[in-house]
Amino acid sequence: MVIDFIRTHHGTSLVQYFYESFLKNYPDKIVDENMFHYPGPKPFSKETAVLMMADSVEAASRSLQVHDAANLSKLVDSIIENQIEQGQFDNCPITFRDITEVKKIFKKMLGSIYHVRVEYPSH
Repeated sequence: MVIDFIRTHHGTSLVQYFYESFLKNYPDKIVDENMFHYPGPKPFSKETAVLMMADSVEAASRSLQVHDAANLSKLVDSIIENQIEQGQFDNCPITFRDITEVKKIFKKMLGSIYHVRVEYPSH
């Protein structure tokens, strides 16, 4: 069972950093984008889908310059929406309701990790 989580946590997503680096370093070369995708498989259970989301969100959160509530929320939404657009959850029974709940939990957890405080009104 653990092997399923390892095999699926990147799905068939694009390895964005290396793809963009290649494009930048070789602007005249024709590139086969498929060479820059993980081999999969895509997640096939709710649990493996949540791990994919968590892994991506946690890694990306480290690159943020400002860890405020707005930036963390935008990051979570952006990453998970991108995974949906790429069809990464097409093979699992996760619902939009599940995904909405996962996003809320991630935002709360990241806020705790980075000690995001509620802004108090100034007097």
